[in-house]
Amino acid sequence: MGWFYGYKPYVPVASRRANAAKEAAKRRKKGQTVSPVNIEGRAIASTFWGKAWCTNLEGYSDFSNRLPRGRTYVRNGSVIDLQITKGRIAALVSGSQLYNIEIDITAHSKTKWAALKQQCTGKIGTLVELLKGKLSNAVMELVTDREQGLFPKPNEIKMRCSCPDYAGMCKHIAAVMYGVGNRLDSSPELLFVLRAVDHLELIEQAIPASPIKSGKGGPTIAAEDLEAIFNIDIGDEPTAVTKKASRKPAAKKPIAVKKAKAVKKAPAAKSRRKQTSVSG
Repeated sequence: MGWFYGYKPYVPVASRRANAAKEAAKRRKKGQTVSPVNIEGRAIASTFWGKAWCTNLEGYSDFSNRLPRGRTYVRNGSVIDLQITKGRIAALVSGSQLYNIEIDITAHSKTKWAALKQQCTGKIGTLVELLKGKLSNAVMELVTDREQGLFPKPNEIKMRCSCPDYAGMCKHIAAVMYGVGNRLDSSPELLFVLRAVDHLELIEQAIPASPIKSGKGGPTIAAEDLEAIFNIDIGDEPTAVTKKASRKPAAKKPIAVKKAKAVKKAPAAKSRRKQTSVSG
């Protein structure tokens, strides 16, 4: 089948998925890191940060006519790789062929960041509350505000796709933008990375009497917060160390006693040897 107006023929979803899986496997064999967007069910995002990103994206009329196709693409697994770094989103999307997407995001204004930190003072309880999106309505309104919040505006987004569609946002880019919302479900700190700001600065200012304590080694986070964020159990470590330390002194006493007995028996042994020698 030939091309129509410069566009390649439609490729069924099953074929796109198969091609995507092959390409991902090929890249992994080469030692490359591949991070696909996998969506279970119909909901693209399920947490506060992911939903807020998608809602903000859908609020811009500039993108409205391209977003529906993007939702379809991201749901059927077409985004086979998505990497989020400081000010940059890079992705690979499977369509009629594989397309490379690059999206540059302007760093968040230092003035706006300082203002946001000031406005959040005393309104966030812990680091866990921030990253899990368990925030008050006041804070949620601040961080998702269209003008002053963290989400980028259309004029702060520069998009490029290797497909022949020259629209500002093609369906492949739209799929990647929705993929970012899905990725924020599991890694909300990536939003701060993308906007080139440090989320710990927000916490340090927002929680004057927070579980983040200053010590000789700098700010630290309460153990219970680390457990909740990283899903690890660190509560038993101090106990294990204490028990080990308490056994060491006890182990020295039997050794000292044995040495003392050995010293007392020594004279008796010499006496027996003398008697044997005389009788011989």
